[in-house]
Amino acid sequence: MAGYTDIAAHFRGQIESGTLLPGQRLPTLREVMAEFGVAQQTASRAYAALKAEGLTRATTGGGTVVADSAGAVGSRVRGWAATGRALSADESSEIVEIGTVSADEAVAARLEVEPGNPVFVRRRVVSRDGAPAHLTSSYYLSEVIEATPELTEPTSTGGSRELAAQRLGSAQDRVLEEVTSRLATDDERAKLGLTGSAPTVVTQVTRTVWLVDGRIVEVAVKVCPGATVLKWSTPLG
Repeated sequence: MAGYTDIAAHFRGQIESGTLLPGQRLPTLREVMAEFGVAQQTASRAYAALKAEGLTRATTGGGTVVADSAGAVGSRVRGWAATGRALSADESSEIVEIGTVSADEAVAARLEVEPGNPVFVRRRVVSRDGAPAHLTSSYYLSEVIEATPELTEPTSTGGSRELAAQRLGSAQDRVLEEVTSRLATDDERAKLGLTGSAPTVVTQVTRTVWLVDGRIVEVAVKVCPGATVLKWSTPLG
């Protein structure tokens, strides 16, 4: 039986490939439940994850449609292939840290190494129309860096994992995204331009990307301003 991440990946793929275009309506929850053989809770979580990524939006009629901004997201791979740049026209990326760090438990588990093992990190702030949109830390194993030495340079086109996949000779196969909300650290508040003395809630999206040959090309932790609230209803009895 499909999980909510599988369902989200299915529709994410359709949006990224252009099969679903901005403004087009996604199936209803009932249709998703029937197609994938899942409960309402699972279908709702899948749609909540897509919304949290900015790929979809709710309409006044209660349906879910592809967000207007999803066109830029959907052209990521195609744009990089054509121009060497995966950022959209209104986005810019500033590298704020490059180097080797000790993998914490969360990153180590996803890269399938022991905690404390050295891994390479690229940390960047992506701005949209001049305002910080998210702080993303991408982690790589040594074999990825050896194949893609450009990742050690302080330049960013938003297409690091596309370049790495090309150099490793294997296409990207699947992505697992885990969405949570938490309080921002002081460093995150500063880099994202979050002001005020009160604690600030941010959304964290942890993305693990596999290649067709089974290797993990990247683990990325994206921190965005604002909280993500996942809601679902489960019938009782």
